[in-house]
Amino acid sequence: MPGPVSRRRAPRAAHRSGRVGLALAGGGFLGAAYELGVLAALAESLEGVELHRLDAYVGVSAGAFIAAGLANGKTPHQMVRMFVEDEVEALDPAAMLHPARHLLARAVRSAPSAAQQVLEAGLSEGGRGVRAVLWQALERVGRMMPAGLLDAGPAERTLERIFAEPGRTNDFRRLDTLLRIVATDIDNGRPVEFGAPGFDDVPISRAVVASSAMPGLFPPVRIGRRYFVDGALNKTLHASVALNEGVELLLCVNPLVPFTAPANGPPGRIAHASLPIVLSQSIRTAIRSRMTVGLEKYRITHPHARIALFEPRSDDAGVFFTSIFTLGNRRRVCEQAYQQTRSDLLARREALEPMLAPFGIRLNLKVLRDPELRLVRSAPPPRGRRVDGFEDGMLRLRHTLDDLQRSLRVSSRSD
Repeated sequence: MPGPVSRRRAPRAAHRSGRVGLALAGGGFLGAAYELGVLAALAESLEGVELHRLDAYVGVSAGAFIAAGLANGKTPHQMVRMFVEDEVEALDPAAMLHPARHLLARAVRSAPSAAQQVLEAGLSEGGRGVRAVLWQALERVGRMMPAGLLDAGPAERTLERIFAEPGRTNDFRRLDTLLRIVATDIDNGRPVEFGAPGFDDVPISRAVVASSAMPGLFPPVRIGRRYFVDGALNKTLHASVALNEGVELLLCVNPLVPFTAPANGPPGRIAHASLPIVLSQSIRTAIRSRMTVGLEKYRITHPHARIALFEPRSDDAGVFFTSIFTLGNRRRVCEQAYQQTRSDLLARREALEPMLAPFGIRLNLKVLRDPELRLVRSAPPPRGRRVDGFEDGMLRLRHTLDDLQRSLRVSSRSD
């Protein structure tokens, strides 16, 4: 591993006082699309701060990818281009989800032996213990299942390529700001903060993949002699990581909240749905409850810190019941998060303005009240067709012009 490299702090706005940080929770591809919509709205609406030049970033699972991009100087709008508008083809979820062939092949090889053992157990029972044999068969199947179904290698290689761009880095120690990516050591259940002293020699891309390794879908990720999985197993946000680093204003985004069905609607909308929907509701309920307890605890452990949390509405069926493995759904969820966050900022104005003011940050009300602002405007590129160098250059130029036009529009609406 290379030796330590001194960290340079990103310059803050001259009028800003206090350390400002960002904590991003997980939520898969859907959560990433939602978080980017929220961050784009905040980037346009908060004057006196730039979200890609904060003092500290904490990312968990899908939030780790976004936190790493921001810490590398990419703006929320640039990341929307990458992940939602498909500027980088390999960031399409379908392109990154490859079967873990070596693990699946191992499971297939063990199948004949497991089947023989179950058959022998059935013959020895002589038909008197059918239920016992069935349970034994299920147990054998469970042992035969691989540790993960999907290979995270394509995603890691994509991140390596992104962080290798000029002006970016895949080394925690070369960042201009503090970045912490949290994963869980599967052998002891403890969280590990990659980027912290002693854990900062791990490539950022590797840490992101480890933090995003949802058990069952992805196998544990080996780093050194240890194995790591999803960082959300311990905490939802790991906001304390940023607060313990001296952050005084922490912006938090959690894309997963349990769905609240309309009181006048038919009962059992979740209970009668598919297994994935029931599991999603269960996971969201546990995540949200755990996060609520943590935020209340921070009022005691960090009484001077100010925390602003942004989440989807609990009655938003469009976000809860959507599939995120298509480009169109990611675009819709991202745009919806953008618009809802703008409305949320206006509705919470009286509570947010006193919280932000000591840090030299204020809400741009003219931007928030502009009914014509949209986030996702470019048409998706044709699917299944490779884009040559000229077309890729023109696409990036068009996106640059779109962002410039948006910046001019936003700046013209400063109070």
